[in-house]
Amino acid sequence: MTSTQLADSLTFHTASRRHLLVECADLGATMSLHHSLEAADLPGVTELIPAARTVLISFDPARTNAEILAEAVRGLGHTESASDTAREVTIDVHYDGDDLAEVADLLSVSPAEVVNRHQAATWQVAFAGFAPGFGYLAGDDELFNVPRRSSPRTRVPVGSVALAGEFTGVYPRSSPGGWQLIGRTDAKLWDLNREPPALFVPGTIVKFAEAGRETVEVASSSAESGSSGATGASGAAGSAGSAGSASDSAVDSAAESASDSTAAASHYLEVLRPGLQLLVQDLGRPGFASMGVSAAGAADRTALTTANRLVGNAESAAGLESFGGAVLLRFTGDGVAAVTGATGTITVTAADGTVLTPRLDEAFALSDGDELELGPTERGVRRYLAVRGGIAVETALGSSSADTLAGLGPTAVGKGTTVGVHDPRTAPHLVDPNPMQPRDLPQASETVTLSVTLGPREDWFTEAGIETLLSQEWTVTHESDRVGLRLNGEVPLERARTGELPSEGAVTGALQVPPNGQPVLFGPDHPLTGGYPIIASVDDLDLAAQLPPGVKLRFTTSARPTPNAHPAEASSTAAGPRTNENEG
Repeated sequence: MTSTQLADSLTFHTASRRHLLVECADLGATMSLHHSLEAADLPGVTELIPAARTVLISFDPARTNAEILAEAVRGLGHTESASDTAREVTIDVHYDGDDLAEVADLLSVSPAEVVNRHQAATWQVAFAGFAPGFGYLAGDDELFNVPRRSSPRTRVPVGSVALAGEFTGVYPRSSPGGWQLIGRTDAKLWDLNREPPALFVPGTIVKFAEAGRETVEVASSSAESGSSGATGASGAAGSAGSAGSASDSAVDSAAESASDSTAAASHYLEVLRPGLQLLVQDLGRPGFASMGVSAAGAADRTALTTANRLVGNAESAAGLESFGGAVLLRFTGDGVAAVTGATGTITVTAADGTVLTPRLDEAFALSDGDELELGPTERGVRRYLAVRGGIAVETALGSSSADTLAGLGPTAVGKGTTVGVHDPRTAPHLVDPNPMQPRDLPQASETVTLSVTLGPREDWFTEAGIETLLSQEWTVTHESDRVGLRLNGEVPLERARTGELPSEGAVTGALQVPPNGQPVLFGPDHPLTGGYPIIASVDDLDLAAQLPPGVKLRFTTSARPTPNAHPAEASSTAAGPRTNENEG
């Protein structure tokens, strides 16, 4: 495809105030555009999330906007991916999958031919998603176009080699899934001790071979890929079980290391009562979308950064995020702390029984042996505790953030856990003693109005459906967490299209609409890609993070950026593979 043909085939959709979705004619054009965007390194672009027919562009609104980006993308030169420098991986497979015979029947060939052609084909990682290390592999044999299972499995074993639509995938860990299983491999798809941790990154060439040894061969003419090959081969040795839960074992290892290191630390806190959920959070790990890793991070970023500023930390320092409150902590060492976010009582009880009640959004001193209690939340639902020096835990991809969906970072902090605190003298700034102005946060049964930006798939809904979104009251249900808030309205959103949407990038704050017409508001731990249409995105993510179950929502449209969509025709409705919240 020439540069002119590529530009003429593009359609632009607003995905949020800082995201532009570019739709291509087919998978090949999408892979070409992604490669061209990587080579162009356009000013203001912060991250790219390629998918089946789209590339989601994240950008900094202070440096560029949707219109400027759209024009720049149209003017991109066509950049071919050089096969002689592409990373190459060979995966050994035991072709004994539960669905092999069914796949053969669906394709009108024998099981042996499925295996032979799967091995003869050359596969390339088109994009990542669903879970860290999961890659969507596109092949050069047109035989492979396999429908998903009509009833997804609740558990697909780690290492399963599977087919769905035009793609092959390998499950990096055990999870629900609806792909057709044709085999299994001992290869370790995700390993934090390897560089890069993901064996499959976009552009990687993959060949499958009949299992006869327990290795993964990685080869490339480039020096960078050569180093990856060494780590890839060593990482695959061992049993399927050890290769299985790479991210889970990394989390366990990190948690054990953190616990061991805090025993000798001069500053730490002991969790006497964790409340409903207590997590370590910082500003997340952006920049790893190509490996299927979302940014995650604090749900209410303003609350965390405010708490850090109050105690003199860098804004990016790790703190504790409490859902619902009811937390009790005991401190070892002297320090300074601050609590921000949701309202509720804050009580410090000294070893001699003296009781103090610090205010929200205000720095206060802590002495050795003090107990800090955060009462149940009253307005809002998440509270943030920053301690001068910052929380000290092992990092994953440079971040201390706990990603509850991907299983990256430290596990939830439990009763009896000790959590280290960096030496307060290492904090880079002076403590700011000035209290901050408390925000007006909601409580259950109250009504909150949230501004939304329509798109990228509002055209998948009728005018009546969009009117319902903007006029109807919605309730945040108890089926809500950091992955997403499930909303319930009296009238479901009416769709104009009933076909499946090929998997595409999703943003924090997106209102994704499953077939039941009841939206899900994506939180910081949402999946990178999804197959249900997104009707709009919420503008105020910090306020969305503070919505308790039972609160009522009304949506209103904001002024939306206009990327000058081209061509004018509606986007393609071609059916394709989709990724919902829980499956690859």
